[in-house]
Amino acid sequence: MMPSLLLYSVQSLSLPIENPVIKFLIILLIILFAPMILNRLRIPHILGLIIAGAIVGPNGFNLILRDSSIILSGTAGLLYIMFLAGLEIDLTEFKKNSHKSILFGLYTFCIPMLLGIILGYYILDFSILTSVLLASMFASHTLIAYPIVNKLGVGRNRAVTVTIGGTMITDTLALLVLAVIVGMTQGNVDSIFWMRLTLSIILFGCIVLFGFPVIARLFFKHYSDSVSQYIFVLAMVFLGAVLAEAAGIEAIIGAFLSGLALNRLIPHSSPLMNRVEFIGNAIFIPFFLIGVGMLIDYRVFFAGWNTILVALSMTVVATLAKYLAAWVTSRTFRYNKNELLIMFGLSNAQAAATLAAVMVGYNVILGHTPAGEPIRLLNDSVLNGTIVMIFITCTIATLAAQRGAHNLSMQEQDKPDEQAATPETSFMISVHNPKHVDELISLAGAMRPKHNAGEMVAINVIDNRGNDAIQQKRSKRMLDHAVQVASAADVVLNTCLRYDVNFVNGIVGAMREYRTTDLILGVDKNRYLSQSTLGNVLKGVINESTGNVYVYRAEQPLATLKRFVVIVPPEAEKENGFPFWVNRLWNMARSTGSQLTVYGSEATLQILATLNENNPIDLDTHTLASYDDMLVVSKQLSSNDALVFVMSRKHNPSYNTAMEKIPAYIDTYFSSSNFILLFPMQERNLLYL
Repeated sequence: MMPSLLLYSVQSLSLPIENPVIKFLIILLIILFAPMILNRLRIPHILGLIIAGAIVGPNGFNLILRDSSIILSGTAGLLYIMFLAGLEIDLTEFKKNSHKSILFGLYTFCIPMLLGIILGYYILDFSILTSVLLASMFASHTLIAYPIVNKLGVGRNRAVTVTIGGTMITDTLALLVLAVIVGMTQGNVDSIFWMRLTLSIILFGCIVLFGFPVIARLFFKHYSDSVSQYIFVLAMVFLGAVLAEAAGIEAIIGAFLSGLALNRLIPHSSPLMNRVEFIGNAIFIPFFLIGVGMLIDYRVFFAGWNTILVALSMTVVATLAKYLAAWVTSRTFRYNKNELLIMFGLSNAQAAATLAAVMVGYNVILGHTPAGEPIRLLNDSVLNGTIVMIFITCTIATLAAQRGAHNLSMQEQDKPDEQAATPETSFMISVHNPKHVDELISLAGAMRPKHNAGEMVAINVIDNRGNDAIQQKRSKRMLDHAVQVASAADVVLNTCLRYDVNFVNGIVGAMREYRTTDLILGVDKNRYLSQSTLGNVLKGVINESTGNVYVYRAEQPLATLKRFVVIVPPEAEKENGFPFWVNRLWNMARSTGSQLTVYGSEATLQILATLNENNPIDLDTHTLASYDDMLVVSKQLSSNDALVFVMSRKHNPSYNTAMEKIPAYIDTYFSSSNFILLFPMQERNLLYL
C-alpha cells in the first residue's frame, strides 16, 4: 500500500501536473484564495487571477500547462463575459443612447486604427498590411473589467451602456479588418468575397436577434425546470457563437448578440439570472482570466531590445488611443471624470479579439527567407509584444474601472435619500396554491423598488376553528417552497402561518402587523374570477385593506410577456395611491424589459410622459375616451400580452360603475391572458416610495 501511494504521489506531483483532479483542485484554490490575498494589497480580484495564472502557468512555475482543457474553459469564460454584457444592458437606455454608442464605437475604432498604422508603418517599419492588422488589434478590446463595474452596482450607468454598445461596434469592425487582411494575403478579396461576407453577417444577425427570442419564449413557456432553463441558455450562447463564426466574424460577437436577444426574457431579479451570474462569476470567467495569465512570459523582456521596443510601443499607443477615444466621447456628451474612467477602463483591456488577431496573423506565412525561415504577417516580436500589452492594459483597465465605478457608487450612496422619511415597502404574498408560488414571487420581485425595498412575506391562512394536521403540513410545505423559490433569486423571504376565523381577517390582520404596503393574491388559471365565493373573498380583502392590492392570474411566465396593457380610469391621478402603483408598474417594466402600453386620460398620460423623461422605460400611451371603452383594447391584445386594470374603491375620484363588470369581462373575453387587477393604496400619510 505504502509504495503504491508513494508512486502515485511522485507521478501526480511531477511538473507540469497532468493529473486532472489535482489540476482542477489547484485552479479552484487559485479562484478562492488569489482574490482574497491580493485584495489585501488593494489589487482588483480580476488582476489577481491573471497574475496567479502567470505564476502557475508554463512561463512561471510550470505547474499547469495551458492545454486544451484550459483553452476550452477559458473560451467559455470569454463568451460568458460578452453574454452577460448583452444580458444585463438596459435596452431602454441602450436605445436612448444608441447614437452615443455608435459614435463612441467609431471613435474607439478610428483613433486606434490611425495611431496604430502610424506606429507600424512609419516607426516600426512594417508593411502596410501588417500595420493595418496591428492597428486593428489596438482597435478591439475585451470587457474584462465589466464584472468589477457590475459588482459595484453601476452596471446600468449611462457610460457603461455606451461603452458596451461601442464594444460591439469596434470589435465587429476590427474583426472584419482581420478577415479582409487575411483574405488579401490569400488573394481572394473580390466582389464575391464581399457579397458572401455581407449576406452571411445579415443572415446571422437576423437569426440571433429575431429567431432566438421566439425559440426562448416558447421554451420558457413550456419548461420551468431550473436546470433545463440554465442549460438552454448556455446552449443559446454557444449556438450564437457558432453562427457568428460561420458568418465569418468572431464568436464573441455571437455571444454578445445572444445576450441582447435573451435580455427581455431573463429579468434581472429572476432566479435564472441569479444562476447565470453565479456560475459565470464562480467558474467560467475565472478560468478565462487564469488562461490569459498563462500567456504572460516575463522572458520576452530578455529576448532583445527589438522585442522590448515593440512591446512598449504597442502598449503606449493602444492605451493612449483608447484614452483619447474615451476622453473625446466624455467631452462630447459631458460625462464626468468617473464616467470617463469607466469608459477608459472597460475599453482599454486587450485580450480576446487581440489574441485572435495576433494568432491568425502569426500563422499567416507570406514566404520564406533564403535560409528557409518563414516570413510571417506578424513576427515573433509582435507576438511577444502582444502578451506584454495584454498584461499591462488589463492591469490599467481594472484599476481605472474599479476607481471610476467605486467613486460613482459612493456618489450614489451620498445623494440625499428622497425616500428616507418614508417607511420601507413591504410585499405580502398570499400562498395558497403551489402552482402560483413561482409567478407570484416573480411579480413581487419585479415590482419591488430598487431602493427602500423592505421585507417580503409569504402568508398562508388556516381556519383556527379546526385542527387539520394535514392542512397544516400542506401549508408549511407551500411556505417552505416559497422560501426556496425566493432564495434562488437571492431574495430573503419571511413566512407567516396564520390561524384566524377566515381568510379575510387573517390577511388584513397580518397586513397591519407587518405594515404591508403591497399585497399580491393569486387566482387559479381555470377558475372564474366572477364566481360568487371567490368574488366575495376578494371584495372583503380589498375593502378592508389600505395598501396596494394586486389580483394576479398567470397564464404564462412573467418573463415571456412582451407587453403590459394598462387600463387607467379618468382622474386616477387625483387619488393618493397614484404615485405608488405607477412606481410599481415602472419597476416591473424596467425589470422585465417589457413595454408598458397605457390607455388613459390626457391628464394621466401627460404625467406619465413627464416621468418617462427622467426614468425612461419602453412606454406607449393612448387616449381612452371613456373607461367603458376598455373592450376595444381586447382587439389589439396578442398572446404574449398581459392586461392590467387599474381599479378604484367606491367613493374615490376615479371610481366607475363599469369596474363592477370587469371580473365578468375577464372571464368572457380575456380567459387565456395574464391579468392584474390593481387596487391602489389608500394610506394618506405615506409619501412616494
